Amino acid sequence: MPEVKSRNRRSAETRRRIVAAAHALFVARGYAGTTFQEVADAAGVSVQTVYFHYGSKSGLLKHVIDVASAGDDEPVALLDRDWFTRFREAGDPMEVVRGWVGASAAILDRVAPVLAVVNAARGDAEMEAQWASNSEQRRTAHSAFVGILAESHALRPGLTPETATDITVGLLSPELFLVLTRECGWNTGQWKTWAADQVACNLLARH
Repeated sequence: MPEVKSRNRRSAETRRRIVAAAHALFVARGYAGTTFQEVADAAGVSVQTVYFHYGSKSGLLKHVIDVASAGDDEPVALLDRDWFTRFREAGDPMEVVRGWVGASAAILDRVAPVLAVVNAARGDAEMEAQWASNSEQRRTAHSAFVGILAESHALRPGLTPETATDITVGLLSPELFLVLTRECGWNTGQWKTWAADQVACNLLARH
């Protein structure tokens, strides 16, 4: 049994090295410009090992995005994580907004550059499907956040949860995050302050 645990730990560490190497290469070179051999060389493993764990380049990119979104490779869905469930216990809607924007900032710091790679490669059918899947996942997450505000009757009068979700998806989008942090030179703290103000102003009944 100790030998099995040791082998599992080594396998998990190998996967982490592969994902970290792939993340850096995809961001630096794009989807088409990254090869399994380059990922293997950067991770210090054989190319067969990369194929064994991920099977295809699109499968590897999907895992890179999943890990970047969650911040780790634990098999726990984003909305099942402790930090999200705590939002339901917060009594102040502004606290929920700031918490969600803060969590979004941490996620976007990791995942937005990789999603930009997917967006740039959307002529590829697999990348188009990946973009659609990630867009659906983002909307599900933002809808859950809006649902917390709606349950506490914190939304502006006349604002439906669907429209509130539309607004949040737009304001906290990876595209806008990259425009402000890359093109405009904002740091993540500036983005968080601006985004929290915008979300609160557009969603909350009292702000």
